[in-house]
Amino acid sequence: MEDLRKKLTIPASRLEIINRYIQDPDNTLVNRFLEVIEKYGGVDEIERKAATASALNSQLKRLREMNSPFLKDIEWLQNQAAGGKFISMQDYRRKILGSQADRISYDETFAVTLEISACQYFEYFVAQTKRAIEYGELMPGRFIRVRKMKEQEQNSGEIIAFGAAMNIIGATYVETMDTKGTDGSNVHLGGPDTITGYFGGVGEPNGHALKWLDEFLYYYTNYGVRQVLNINPGTVMLGYWLRKIGVKNEFKISVYMGNDNPYAAFWTLMAAKLFSDDGGGTSLIGFNFSNSVDNETIEISAECRKALELEDLVRFEHHIIETWKSIVIQPYDRRDELLYIADHVKNISAKHEGGNIETEQTRKHPSDILDYFRDKQEIIDSGDWDALLINYLDKHQSVKSTADALIKSGCSVIAARNLHK
Repeated sequence: MEDLRKKLTIPASRLEIINRYIQDPDNTLVNRFLEVIEKYGGVDEIERKAATASALNSQLKRLREMNSPFLKDIEWLQNQAAGGKFISMQDYRRKILGSQADRISYDETFAVTLEISACQYFEYFVAQTKRAIEYGELMPGRFIRVRKMKEQEQNSGEIIAFGAAMNIIGATYVETMDTKGTDGSNVHLGGPDTITGYFGGVGEPNGHALKWLDEFLYYYTNYGVRQVLNINPGTVMLGYWLRKIGVKNEFKISVYMGNDNPYAAFWTLMAAKLFSDDGGGTSLIGFNFSNSVDNETIEISAECRKALELEDLVRFEHHIIETWKSIVIQPYDRRDELLYIADHVKNISAKHEGGNIETEQTRKHPSDILDYFRDKQEIIDSGDWDALLINYLDKHQSVKSTADALIKSGCSVIAARNLHK
């Protein structure tokens, strides 16, 4: 068996071949990648612009200059945060456990990040914030967005406002580029009538990988959007290359990528390690497992992640609740499985894409992942705006249910760091 194990070792000569190809001045892949980098002025200029665009003072200045209607909510949020209007973590624990909370020593090593998806509209975020203050609830530590970028950009500074809000509350967030497999990039695929055409993966065919790169650098340099969703092996590779040359980009891999077994996880993590920067950092900050994974897959993947020295860098993002419609067979609830692994798998987030099952079943308009792809104006015109707000607040409640369950089991949670100290 040991002889067979040795056969799996990668000879240094194989790596030399790969490096030789990468360094070849006639390498079309690398040359086209570098052309996009040069379009934005090179690495130093990209980082300078991104740092400026992502700074809170700069964001506030831009919102004032454009007379954004979102500015008043941002200033309100600043005042609420500075005034200590949000419940502290210890007070929240006491709310759940009573005086027993003061006798429990929580291990932050295995803290679970509270994650909500998708926070499509800034107005919904504000409603969630007001609810958290009124009822003494936790705001998530991580927000995922699948909102159309151009639609946001044309909406009075919404991209800037959301980034500013995340800076204020101390949460991470992810945006989704418009360049993706559902954007018409595959000319042979349409709607549900051609759904089997997507079974090979959500694509970025032909030149769309470079288009995705171009789009990311536009939002990175203009708005400071650092973390984005990634759905394709080609754009994942480009994301690794960005970090390798010095751009401090970050991305998470979508559930649509299909990391559904520990060997797939190893493939993903191995590439992250190979293209890590000089300090060992990687642009891969997290990836969603497929909804089908069991706890053993997560545990073995965690062994792999630790062996590659990526345990503190790459978050496992696990769907605990899914939208009621259009993605999985219901009922879907992985909360009990999360409780089992939470005390021994580090750096994991509990992602909530839908409301609790008992709530979703009562809604006239239950959560539907297809709503992510609708235009905002169409949602308003159809009369669904308030229904989708209810769906989002239901997701907030499912986050609360998971937070409560984790705290009761003695596990620590990561909420918005600047709010719940």
